[in-house]
Formats: sequence, C-alpha cells, structure tokens
Amino acid sequence: MAEAVFRQPAEGGTRSHPFGGDVAFKVRGEQSSGAMTAFETVVAPGEGPPLHTHANEEETLYVLDGEVRFKLGDELVRGSSGSFAFVPRGLPHTFQNVGDGPLRMLIHFSPSGMERFFDAFAAMEAPGPEAFAAAAAPAGMEVVGPPLAADGASDSAG
Repeated sequence: MAEAVFRQPAEGGTRSHPFGGDVAFKVRGEQSSGAMTAFETVVAPGEGPPLHTHANEEETLYVLDGEVRFKLGDELVRGSSGSFAFVPRGLPHTFQNVGDGPLRMLIHFSPSGMERFFDAFAAMEAPGPEAFAAAAAPAGMEVVGPPLAADGASDSAG
C-alpha cells in the first residue's frame, strides 16, 4: 500500500541532473506503490535532454520558474512560469531552458520508474550523451534525436 508523503523543500534526496543541475525527489515509486515518481529539477541556461520517448510512463512538466521551449511530437512551443505540458507515453519530446537563469520544473511520471534513470546517471563517472543513452535504455527511455540546442529548430512563438 502507498504511504502518505510530505516533503519539506530540502527533503527527499537529490541526484545529479544530466543538464547542469539537480533532481530533488518528492516521491519515488517505492513510496507510492509504483503509482508515480515526482521531482523538482533545475536546468542550466541553454540545456535540455535529447529528443526521447518513454515506453512505460506518462509525463507531466510544470514550469515553476524560468523560460522553456518544448518539442512535443512535431510541435514547438514556449512557456514560462505556470506553463504545463502533458506527454503521453511513446511521444517524442524534449525541452530546453531558453532563459538567462536556471529553469525550475516539477516533473511527474506515472507509473513510477524513471527514478532508475537518475540513479544510474548519477552513478556514472563520465556524464555526456553516451552516458544519457546508456542510463536511459534500462529505464524504458529511448533517445530518438538531438537536444533542441543542437537541432537548429526554432519556434514561431519566440
């Protein structure tokens, strides 16, 4: 059975993030009986993950602070604090911090499982694109393209 979880800002455990920041877990799968994983993440300016898919989880991303550009399938959109994205499993997606300061987002995965990716990535000695892909595969994540910063794409909203 899932347990009730309450976290103060500095509680829950952190892991290194692949894009110049940290992941601060709010709830992990073992605390939610596998129902969800939730964490706050900080992403450095210009950074973001490669285009990828999730085989097993739906993902939501809520912008707490900063400016972001999302690629959701073929759509490119921009957002700021208060923006929200829902990503169904299997949809190619990515994001990029397009602001001058850190991007902070609250991210949920349902069901849980993506904490395995962050645990594996944090344990690697040489982070980078190859490490991202190596940590992603066992967690059901597939890299299907480059980060937005590398693909030359621009959106009409920016």
